This record gives sequence, C-alpha cells and structure tokens, in this order.
Amino acid sequence: MRFFARLTCVLMALWSLPSVAQDQGDRVARVAGTALYWHLDNGRGRQAFEAMPKGGDIHTHLRGAIYAETWLEWAAEDGLCADMEVPALRFPEGGTCDASGWITAAEAQAFEPYRLDLINALSTRSYVPTNGWSGHNQFFGTFAKIAAKPERFGDQLAAVANRAGKQNVLYLELMETVVLPQLFPLVGGIELTGDPAADYQTLMASPFGDQLEALVEHIQLQLAYAETRKRELLACGSGTPEPGCEVEIRFLHQVVREFDPAVVYAQIILGWAVMEKTPKVVGLNLVAPEDGFLALRDYTQHMRMIDHLYTNRGEQNITLHAGELTIGLVRPKQLRFHIREAIEIGHAKRIGHGVAIGYEDNHEQLVQKMAEEEILVEINLTSNDTILGVTGDEHPLQLYRDMEVPYTVSTDDEGVSRIDLTHEYMRLARSYRVPYFELRHVSRNSLTYSFLDGDSLWGMPACLSDLETGQQAGDACQTMLDRSDKARLQWKLEEKFREFEADLKVPERRRNSFN
Repeated sequence: MRFFARLTCVLMALWSLPSVAQDQGDRVARVAGTALYWHLDNGRGRQAFEAMPKGGDIHTHLRGAIYAETWLEWAAEDGLCADMEVPALRFPEGGTCDASGWITAAEAQAFEPYRLDLINALSTRSYVPTNGWSGHNQFFGTFAKIAAKPERFGDQLAAVANRAGKQNVLYLELMETVVLPQLFPLVGGIELTGDPAADYQTLMASPFGDQLEALVEHIQLQLAYAETRKRELLACGSGTPEPGCEVEIRFLHQVVREFDPAVVYAQIILGWAVMEKTPKVVGLNLVAPEDGFLALRDYTQHMRMIDHLYTNRGEQNITLHAGELTIGLVRPKQLRFHIREAIEIGHAKRIGHGVAIGYEDNHEQLVQKMAEEEILVEINLTSNDTILGVTGDEHPLQLYRDMEVPYTVSTDDEGVSRIDLTHEYMRLARSYRVPYFELRHVSRNSLTYSFLDGDSLWGMPACLSDLETGQQAGDACQTMLDRSDKARLQWKLEEKFREFEADLKVPERRRNSFN
C-alpha cells in the first residue's frame, strides 16, 4: 500500500505544477502505470530495468568488477598458473608452473572441477556461511587470489565499460591503485610522529619525495596506455563500435589503508599530486576492510592526513568508505565516529556504504548535516548483504530517504558479487518498493554528485527551460554544456529518459488456456 500511496503523491505533485502540460501529465500517468507493472508482473523486469537509463556507477572498484571467468581466461592466455590447493591464480615462481608445484591456468580452465573451484574462489558465487568463514572473509579474500599481467589494465577497462554500455549506463568512476609496490622501498623504515604537518615534510624529504614526479608520470602513462587498449578492443572510432565506447570513464585514486602510516600517507600525497596534474583522476578514496586492525587503529590519523593536504595543498574531491561496519563485526565504540570524522575531518563529499549511521553519536544531527550539505551516500545493497549481513529493514536506506539525504546505488565489486548495476536498481525497487520517479532521481544523482568537471545542469536556467519543452539545447544552453563535462552528460541522460519513457508500454499478452 505504501507503494501505491507514494505513486499517488508523486503524480498529484506533478499535476499541480502549472508548467506541466496535459500531455506531460498523461505521460507521467502512463509511465507510473508501467512502472507498477514492472514491480508486480513476472518475466519482464530485467529487460525493462536494463533499458532504463542509469547515469553512472560511482562506487566501483575496477579489480573487483572483473568476473572470475575473465581473470581465468586472461591467466590461461598469458601463461599464468593455478594453485589448486588455495585455489588461486599465480605467476610462476620457479620459471614454470610445474617447477612452482602448480598447474597451468590453461589446464585448470580446461578441467571443469578446477574451473568451478577457481570461479568460486575468486567470487562469492557458491559461498555458504560456515563456522569461521563469513561472507566478509569470502568477499575480501578473493583479491589475494587474483593474478594478471599489468598489460591487462586496458582489457579491464574494456570489460567493465562494455558491460555498462549494454545496460544504458553513461559513466563510470573507477577506483584503482596504479602504484603501490613501488612505494615500499621509498618509505621503508620511516617512522611517523602522528603530526601530519611534520610527517608530510619527512616524507617529502625522503626518496619518495624525490621520486614523486616520476611516479605521477608513471600513473599518467599507464592510464593513457589502458585507454588506448580499451579503444582498440572495443573498436572505438570504427564503423562498428561496441557499446562501451559511449561510456565515459574517470578514476578515483585508491589508497590501501591496511599498511603502516608512512605507506598510507605516501599514497595520499601521491594521490594529491596525481589529481593536480591528471584531469582523468577526479577524486580519492581509502579502501580495504574498515574493520582491519590498522584501518581501525589509524582511522583518525588517516583523516588528519587528508585534512592536512586538503588545507595546505588545495581542495580535492574526496569520497570515503565509512560506516561499512555493523554491531558484532567490531566493538560498539568503533561504530560511533567513522562517518562523522570522514565528513568533518576527511572532507568527504560522498560516503561509501554508510551502514553504521545509526550507531554514530548524535546520529540524527549527523544525518541532518548530510542532508543540508548534500553529502551523498553511495548505497551498495548486495555488497552490504554479503559482507555485513545487513539487508531489508536493518539497512539504513529508509533513514536516509526519510531525512532526504541524497543517495544513489552502485555495485561496489560487481565481478566478485556476480551482479551488475541493473541488478542493484532492481533490488532497490523490489526490496524497498521504490517507485519509478525515485529511481529516476537516483539515476540523476549519480551524475549530479559525480566528480565530473564543471557545473551541474540543474543550476543552468537556460538549459532547464529547454529541458521542460523537450527541445534541443538552444545557443545559450549549448554554450554552458560545452563548458561542463557534468552538464553535458546530464543532458544526455535526460535525452535518454525521454526516449525510454516514450517507448514504455505494458506488453499485450496472448490469451491461452491458463487465463
């Protein structure tokens, strides 16, 4: 009944606007009725939700987005090995797989029991809770079992872009760590004091500081190579381009926080330098299990590291995993401050997961602050279910909705979880009875709160008037769109929504002996 009531309220609000013409009201009613059909009828939901325009996936880890079968295919092609005792993919250690005590990945791929074991090990496909092994263990344990040549970076981009393109997704904001092993010899043995200003000077005076510019150039070269490879694989620019060619990609500099403070701070400093000089790298995030020993011990210190750079090196876009915790996974005292510190010290413009919001001290005030300051929450329903066991009414999604905190849905690690963005929109709609017009708003939010360069379309009056009439962008609007990557993609999303809604209909059914 709540679903019907919500639809009615939305329709009444739209019809009460003087600027809405009768034909627009008719379209609204038709779309609402068709959306109800998606919820209640069987068999056609996937097709409808896949076709629905989805602005972007702005919380997705590139490495976690690749399906296990794809890792295995690449390993077989590249002569890597399979350690079936774990099981895991490996680089040969003794010159050959046989000398390493393993079999080749090609052999594992060809033998069905081994192939299935590897797929299960590199994902949550057949995970069943057992004593001592949780969904959290299975999920995060997959990453150490992956092996791939660095040259496959572009192949990864092609795979995720094409999957997104086939789902009518316009934009991906991918988290990726391009440089990490190179940092260990540069900062090894450096002890930090906990004073972020003094520690910054210490690191910049170390071999890391000397190599910072070279590390930035290395990242830029890797990104350029990967983009070229992606375009080649997807035949972009040819007469028969793949759908992924239309998907725009930006990167978030991914900092792995489960290391000693010197390594973490060096990654953050490197991220700042990369964001300053690389337009395709639009933000920074800290990753690795939030309940890890070092992640918990150093959480506030990490926020203070970000704060020092934000204050002294210049503002950058920050989105942070915060509140990816629940009671029982950690002690209650560790649930009380992570989201708040991410916002108030770490300058987060977006919060990833935010599941532990109800445990935060003075959480109502914090949620109100998020609403007023428009700090978006990146909701990852399947990931939260698998890792934390949080689903349904236990999830704080309804709290965020009630308090009008902006949110969008994202995949987190779609390859590990064996999902895609369409799956998450369907789960949102069906688990929480979210009506079509809110789904459309969720899709818009993914671009509005993205870190794409430029002003938002929703702050451009000249464009809004053109949108209302459904006409092409006028000269004044087009000038604004040309200056903003964000507005340009938002305009494209609105065009796709018009096309999608114009084609929506409840299919006619052939009568048979059963009805």
